[in-house]
Amino acid sequence: MKRLHVSFAVADLEKSIGFYTAMFGQEPTTQRDDYAKWMLEDPRVNFVVEPAQSEVGFNHAGIQVETEGELEPLFEQFKQAEGPYLPEGVTTCCYHKSEKSWTTDPDGVMWEAFHTKHQTEERGAGPNVSQEPSPAVRPGGACC
Repeated sequence: MKRLHVSFAVADLEKSIGFYTAMFGQEPTTQRDDYAKWMLEDPRVNFVVEPAQSEVGFNHAGIQVETEGELEPLFEQFKQAEGPYLPEGVTTCCYHKSEKSWTTDPDGVMWEAFHTKHQTEERGAGPNVSQEPSPAVRPGGACC
């Protein structure tokens, strides 16, 4: 089964944690000084807030799979979408060890496909998916 992943860059992390805790009716599943995540079952979503590095608002979306076997078909779908494709492999990002790949849609919206192996104490880093000068996937900056 798949789960939608949504990430927002926020101006005030603590204020946003309070807001989303009240809105979702539960505390974050994972919380650090620079990160909070809710693994919700209803709606089935992996929702993340992180301090903004530049602009606040929507950061990226993704599809999280529960098993490694679901990952390769999803990677193939990303490739078939004919956007830029970055197979990142196994990486540590946002306090989790995951295998993932990235793409961007025609309007520059970043998407990741991933399977989380386990939680870590290390934040790690992920690629920066950018639309400058044209939609492209470039390593270095954005995380899950």
